[in-house]
Amino acid sequence: MSTNTVDPLPESSADIFIKQYWDVIGGLFFATLAILLHLEHQIYLSTFLAATSIALLSVTVSEVAEILAERLEEPYGSFVLTFSAVAVEIILLFMILMEVSNSTGAMETVKGGIISAVIVDMNVLLGLAVFIGGLSFKEQEHNQDTSSTYTTILLVAASALLVPSILKHTTNSNGDLLHASVTISIVLFLFYIVIYIFQTRTHSHFFKATARSRIFRLKRRLNENEEEETIDEYQDSYIFERLSNFSNLIVIFGLIAVIGFTAEVFAKDGLPIFEEFGVSAGLAGLIIAIISVSPEIFTAIKAAKNDQMQRVVNIAMGASTVSIMLTVPILMLLAFVNGIELTLDFNTLQVGALILTIILAWKTTDDGETNYFEGMSHLMFFICYAIIAAFY
Repeated sequence: MSTNTVDPLPESSADIFIKQYWDVIGGLFFATLAILLHLEHQIYLSTFLAATSIALLSVTVSEVAEILAERLEEPYGSFVLTFSAVAVEIILLFMILMEVSNSTGAMETVKGGIISAVIVDMNVLLGLAVFIGGLSFKEQEHNQDTSSTYTTILLVAASALLVPSILKHTTNSNGDLLHASVTISIVLFLFYIVIYIFQTRTHSHFFKATARSRIFRLKRRLNENEEEETIDEYQDSYIFERLSNFSNLIVIFGLIAVIGFTAEVFAKDGLPIFEEFGVSAGLAGLIIAIISVSPEIFTAIKAAKNDQMQRVVNIAMGASTVSIMLTVPILMLLAFVNGIELTLDFNTLQVGALILTIILAWKTTDDGETNYFEGMSHLMFFICYAIIAAFY
């Protein structure tokens, strides 16, 4: 008895176009709707659509940045990925900072967002990627010098952020606290210049996959008879693959500009909603961090499933480093230009969670190997932090 099979209908050009560019199409559409609804004072819908638009456009930024990253290779590739995400984070936090005169919780939300970016990078991004990668592969390897160097940098940066927090309890002068915050931000920026030279010039091998790690992956693929990674059938027609590096940079800057306008809507309409429903500044900061980091999370998960744990570590820890070393000085500069007194006096929960996160990352990655249990440990830590932040 024979059975007749019906061949599936070929996809139309419109279907292929939507499948390729759903994120940028949806992001621009929702951004337009969010701005229109903001003008109509429909704050609930405008806030939701603005957040959705930022996340979708950030996915496109991440995809274009990933194309550049593959062309530039490590460690420059991870630089592009982390800078593109940090740009979104800075825009979001700056727009909220500009609402400080209209919202009593704006300043604390910005401070919470600065710390939350590292918490999300090191626990959600790294935790999910390590967990999912660990389910696909029993163990995954990366260059242990990478995690060792990054955790050292982050511990020093966290210690620097402790200075204004300690001064808050030892001085009654707001001027001293502000001067200390400005000084620390300058020190962090100068420290980052040294890190950049260290990472790209003198010790770039610390941030690349080791020979042992590459052999480890090759042997596993041979033992499991894995096929070579296939090229996506639509890759050749994907417009960003055909653009030059300079053109892709223009695309990234253009999308970030749109994100800036949408972030302003999110800040103006979102803060009143947070206050209306009693959302704590810590939890609001987490929400903002998750929105800005979401594209990196998808990129890291994809890298982990492809057994590219080196890229995961570079993205998670590199983004955390840039979040402190560049986000803080840039926000301080923008606040100064706009006549806003931004001080770096973080609360006990934020500083404690930051230090514990760095210690946990050091313990789970310092041996150069990861597994799903270590990923679950980071996720459990984040859940506990989120619960405390919601009621703190």
